[in-house]
Amino acid sequence: MTPRRIHPWIFMILIIPFGVVSGYVTVTLAYQLKQSGASVGQVTGLMALCLLPQNLKFMWAPVVDITLNQKKWYVIAGLPTALGIAAMGFFPATKEGLAALGAIVLFTSLASTVLGMSVESLTAYSAPDDLKGRAGGWLQAGSLGGTGIGGGLGLWLVEWLPKPWMSSCIVGGLCLLCCAALAFMPTPQHPAGERGVAASSVALFKDLWHVMKQRAGLLALVLCFLPLGTGAAPFAAIADEWRASADTVALITGVLGGLISAAGCLVGGWICDRMDRKAGYVWFGIFQAGAGVAMALFPHAPAMYILWASVYAFTSGLAYAAFSAFVFEAIGQGAAATKYNVLASLSNVPIYYMTIVDGWSHDHWSSSRMFYLESGLAVLAAVVFLFLAKLRPPARKTV
Repeated sequence: MTPRRIHPWIFMILIIPFGVVSGYVTVTLAYQLKQSGASVGQVTGLMALCLLPQNLKFMWAPVVDITLNQKKWYVIAGLPTALGIAAMGFFPATKEGLAALGAIVLFTSLASTVLGMSVESLTAYSAPDDLKGRAGGWLQAGSLGGTGIGGGLGLWLVEWLPKPWMSSCIVGGLCLLCCAALAFMPTPQHPAGERGVAASSVALFKDLWHVMKQRAGLLALVLCFLPLGTGAAPFAAIADEWRASADTVALITGVLGGLISAAGCLVGGWICDRMDRKAGYVWFGIFQAGAGVAMALFPHAPAMYILWASVYAFTSGLAYAAFSAFVFEAIGQGAAATKYNVLASLSNVPIYYMTIVDGWSHDHWSSSRMFYLESGLAVLAAVVFLFLAKLRPPARKTV
C-alpha cells in the first residue's frame, strides 16, 4: 500500500450499491408487487431470494482473496450489480413476472456480495489502525444509506415517472457512478495470488485459523453470537399499541430511521477510535437495552413511539459501527474478505434468534415484557463477555 491516508468517506461511497440492492428489492419491488395483487408470501419469497446470497457469501469470499485484486473485483461485480438493478424495471412487478424478477434479484444480490467483499477487503488494507473505527462507521453508514436510496428514492421515482424502467435505470446508474471512488484508492499488494490458487488457498485458511486462535479473534467470535445491539425489536408490528399512525411508522422505520441509524454509525465509529472497540460494542448494546426499557416504561403514546424508536435506531447504528470496527481490528489484512464475511455471517445468528424470541415473548406476554426480556438478555450477554474478557490464559511454565 502507499503511505497515503484514505479518508473513510470513500468506503461509504463504494459500499452504497450493496445497500441499494436490498433497498430496491425489499421496498420498491415489494410495494409494486403488493399493489399489483401479489400475496405477502410471494413478496417475502422474493425478499428471501435477495437475502439468500447474503447469508452464504462467506463460501465464495476466498475467491476475492486469492485471485485478481480488490479494485478489479469491485468493477467486475459493480457492473452486473448496476445492470441487475436497471433490469428490474423492465420486467413487470406482477404475479406473472415473479419468475423473471426472482432470477434477476438472485443474480444481482449475488453480484452485490462480491462488490461488498471487495470494499471490506479494501477497508481492511487501507484504513490505518487509528481510523478503523471511523472506517467501520462510514462503511455501515454507506450500506444503510444505499438501502435508503434503493428503497426511498427508488419508490419515489416509480411513483412519479411514467415507466418503472426509468426508476430502475436511474438508481442503477447512480450505483455505477460509485466506481469513480476507486480512483482515490491505492491498489493493495496481493502476494497471495502470486503463489497460485492451490498454495494461496492453503495460505488463506491458515490465515483464518491464525485469527481464530488469537485472543482478539476469539473475543470477536464470541461477540458475534451474543444478543447485543441486534436491533431485532419489531417496531412496525407493535406500532398500534402506541397509537402511531401509518405515516409515522413509515417515516420512523423507513427513511428517517435509516438516516438516524447512519448517523449512529458515524458517531459510533468516531467513538470506537477513542476507546477499546469491543468494549464500545458492549456499551452500545447496553445503550440499546436502555432504550428498550424506556420504550416499555414510558406511556404508550405516539410521541414516545417516535422518541424511543429513534433512540433505538441510533443505538443500532452505534452497534453496527462498533461491530465493523472490532472485526477490522481482529482480522488484520491477509485474507480480509474471507475473515470479515465469516464473522459477518455469524453475526446474523443473534439477530435471527432474537427476532424469534421477541416474537414469541410478544405473543405470549406483551410488548413491554418483550422489551424487558430483550434488554435483560443484552445485559446478561454484556456481563458474560466482560467476564470472558477478564480471563487471562495460563502462564507458560519454564524449565
